[in-house]
Amino acid sequence: MNSFILAVTELPLLSDIVIIFGLAMLVILLFMRLKVPTIIGFLFTGALAGPYGLSLVKASTTVDVLSEIGVILLLFVIGMEFSLKSLMSIRRAVFIGGSLQVALTIIATSFLAYFIGFNWNIAVFFGFLFALSSTAIVLKLLQESGKVNTLSGKITLAILIFQDIIIVPLMLFIPMLAGESENILLSLFYMTVKGGLVVLITLLSAKYLIPNLLYRVAQTRSEELFLLSIIVICFSVAYLTSLLGLSLGLGAFLAGLIISESEYNHHATGKILPFREIFLSFFFVSVGMLFDVTFLFSHIGIILLILLFTFIVKFVIASIAVRSIGVHFKDAFLVGLSIFQVGEFSLLLAKVGLEYNLLNDETYQYFLAVSILTMAITPFVINKRDRLAYHLLNLPLPARIKSHLVNPVTNITMADIGGEELADHLVIVGYGLNGRNLSKAAKRANIPYAIIEMNPETVRAEAEKGEPIIFGDAANETVLKHVNIHKARVVVIAISNNDATKSIISAIRLLCQNATIIVRTRYVNEMEENLKIGADEVIPEEFETSIEIFTRVLNKYLISRDEIEDFTEEVRSYNYEMFRATQTNGRDRLNLDLPEINFVSLKVGKDTGTFIDKPLKEAKIREIIGVNLVALKRNGKTTSDINGETKLKLGDVVYVVGKPESLNKFEKEVTGAN
Repeated sequence: MNSFILAVTELPLLSDIVIIFGLAMLVILLFMRLKVPTIIGFLFTGALAGPYGLSLVKASTTVDVLSEIGVILLLFVIGMEFSLKSLMSIRRAVFIGGSLQVALTIIATSFLAYFIGFNWNIAVFFGFLFALSSTAIVLKLLQESGKVNTLSGKITLAILIFQDIIIVPLMLFIPMLAGESENILLSLFYMTVKGGLVVLITLLSAKYLIPNLLYRVAQTRSEELFLLSIIVICFSVAYLTSLLGLSLGLGAFLAGLIISESEYNHHATGKILPFREIFLSFFFVSVGMLFDVTFLFSHIGIILLILLFTFIVKFVIASIAVRSIGVHFKDAFLVGLSIFQVGEFSLLLAKVGLEYNLLNDETYQYFLAVSILTMAITPFVINKRDRLAYHLLNLPLPARIKSHLVNPVTNITMADIGGEELADHLVIVGYGLNGRNLSKAAKRANIPYAIIEMNPETVRAEAEKGEPIIFGDAANETVLKHVNIHKARVVVIAISNNDATKSIISAIRLLCQNATIIVRTRYVNEMEENLKIGADEVIPEEFETSIEIFTRVLNKYLISRDEIEDFTEEVRSYNYEMFRATQTNGRDRLNLDLPEINFVSLKVGKDTGTFIDKPLKEAKIREIIGVNLVALKRNGKTTSDINGETKLKLGDVVYVVGKPESLNKFEKEVTGAN
């Protein structure tokens, strides 16, 4: 016991870990009940345990180191889930979109700060600070929501990658802004050479070195060695980039890209994820520890004003930067709503700025307060970003401006989808698997229909095939009028985005009250809100999948098809009414009488025996064992033409029906099983 107390005394980090995780557990448990994101819980934990809170944590420097490991592991996992091919496919977003976002943010912030009264060098430094966004928070949220590989997710990642790259030259410019002369051009040249060297090493490693190394490691079938190899690769590349003057996070991302080119990336991701979650929690706690709540409340007005300025300016500039590479406004808005916050690397720049007297203590606290508040609201904004983007697209703007925002322009003319003559028709929103199958059914039944789809490649390809399809956002009035929504009999919304679905329902109901709206959702808990805002029928995939599963199960138990269909209809009727009603009518549970009979196939594994190579009329299998032969497969051909002269031979596959105990006896007789 004494030795343990001595260890805790000599190793303050141990007590700090207990405090951080214990406090975080309680805070996050409370926040989860309040439906507040866990990231906010970690930030609040840091503020509570930090020097401006209860001062419970002593080894704050060590916590910072652990938080850096968390960021490294996050970017490493993101890299593994990405690929070099995917990265090359968004290089315009990285270099054009990223450079425009950073440059325009620096310019706008610098002018505003200079206008307020700061010296030009400090104003430019403010531009550096506000140009960067939080890679750790944004990528974690996108990853949790499965949005990393969407178009907006990829562009967001591209801009964040550029920000991680640009941090190095920004650091090099700080001494010059502080009035200390350095050869900046020479430093930038060296940095470019180093960056090229890192890219070359990454490409060669991804193609030749790492796949062969991991193959050798995997051959040993040692999970410990595999995990150790993955960690060594991650931190080796990160260390290499740090030696070359680049960021650790960039190196970790490149290490992940290297492994993504091998067949072991999914296994490696599963091994790393638990470590990432643990260390990343230290990052959010360390950020929260910087938060001075007293300073926040004493300067709340100015801080909220700066916060609003930061949100609007960064959102507008990011949207413009993304739009400049030819991306639709909706995706540009989604990116802008993702990277509006001030990032963790900005905190690093701010510390350097303090050392060079570009910031004083008061300005530094203002910056910290705004940074942490933007990080704190990020989960809420990203969770609602689809809905916010749709609302922005539907603002009551002048027609000329709105036509550019909505971008309903397509190669398909009104005549291609029926023009003004299109009436009593079906409108299909979304041309995925459900939409395609629905259009085929409508075509076969001679039902007139029109399709609205947001994927331009799909629209072009299907239009060439003669499909009545247009490109556009179905939540927009212009697009809906284009398909004569006011004359439609049925509208089917077959997309997977629940926020977008609700926006579309609302837009349709503003124009048309008569059309029947049928909605496909992913989960049962999304039904009620869609019904409230105007949907007539909501079909949750979660529930329909469960029906399909038990239908197949009942088939295997040889329940008659009519009885299964009656049962399925009863379940649907009962549950859909239950979903709609606030109170159930107390119906009894549904029951089926399952027969004690199975249907199995068995392969004859013997060439001699009681029932082998004998005519069935002599073998008397039904009388002796109690099973019935239904069909027989021999030499790859299946037949149900079985009579008394049929014989069972070695290698035959027989299909038999009977009670479980009878089938077990028959299996032992024909297969030789014990």
